[in-house]
Amino acid sequence: MSKGNAWILGATGQIGRAAVQALVEDGWEVTAASRGGGRDAGWDDAVRATALDRDADGALAAALGEGCDVLVDMVAYGGGHARQLTGLADRIGSAVVISSGAVYEDDRGRGFDTQDEPDGSPRYPVPIPETQRTVAAGDATYGTRKIRLEQDLLAAGDALPVTLLRAGAIHGVHCRSPRELYFVKRLLDGRGRRVLSYGGTSRFHPVHVSNLAELIRLAAGRPGSRVLNAGDPQAPTVTEIGEAVDAVFGRRTETVLMAGAPGEDGVGSTPWSAAHPIVYDMTAAEQELGYRPVTGYAQSLPATVEWISAQLEGRDWREAYPVMLRAYGEKLFDYAAEDAWLATYDRKA
Repeated sequence: MSKGNAWILGATGQIGRAAVQALVEDGWEVTAASRGGGRDAGWDDAVRATALDRDADGALAAALGEGCDVLVDMVAYGGGHARQLTGLADRIGSAVVISSGAVYEDDRGRGFDTQDEPDGSPRYPVPIPETQRTVAAGDATYGTRKIRLEQDLLAAGDALPVTLLRAGAIHGVHCRSPRELYFVKRLLDGRGRRVLSYGGTSRFHPVHVSNLAELIRLAAGRPGSRVLNAGDPQAPTVTEIGEAVDAVFGRRTETVLMAGAPGEDGVGSTPWSAAHPIVYDMTAAEQELGYRPVTGYAQSLPATVEWISAQLEGRDWREAYPVMLRAYGEKLFDYAAEDAWLATYDRKA
């Protein structure tokens, strides 16, 4: 017996693919919507794929027709998308929407947007509960747009029950900007040493796509208006992540620890680097949804490494991962600068 009709926006993205599979296996009739209308090779014929540009005037309303029991939105940002969903509240039974841990700020107003400022690195409580203060809503940054989205959706109240999932550092296959590339490429390039800033202790709580998909599945079955963190059962340090990637390759890399922040040359900077830990409290998800993680970080890593390695085969990393290039720049793999730093380090040792 079907649990109902589920619509997924952004279905061919990293999270969407996993969410489609999780909902199908849970007994939902799934419509997978994306700009291109494509399909994942793992979906069976029961999944209905459709092309949809949700930003085209009236397109989502027309596509929904009489509506759906649950709408899962991977690609909602800001007040405009919130208005779009609340305007269709009479046709959407409930919603599950992906938000971000980037909405949090510390008690001095520091958050993701201030990290490049002097003394701008946030000091969050460990772990961060959903009650932690958030940035002001606005349109200027990713975080301010996400909190605007959250606030406007929650304001709909019972008219549109919505679960907002504040995701950590998303990882797994099909990722367009996999942080693990930092370690995988170095190993593929035969690098025997690596430099990690902040003493290698940085922690940025990861969440695997299958764990996000499990949270989506549970929230779809238990409609309500709530905000929940989304993270893995572990929040490893950047040193532990590097060692876990080494283990997948069956190799060992020497880790050289930099005491403080990375220099202007970027040496020691990684996609996880932060002066203070960013760890999300998962208690509320466990209590409200009965959430239990599907996988752990190290357990999921072999498939991620295999995926990244396959994308790099015969290609420059900048071609394979242009989103990573835009986010982190050429310094991510500036081996000349890294070797120069190591040479100075060795002379002082």
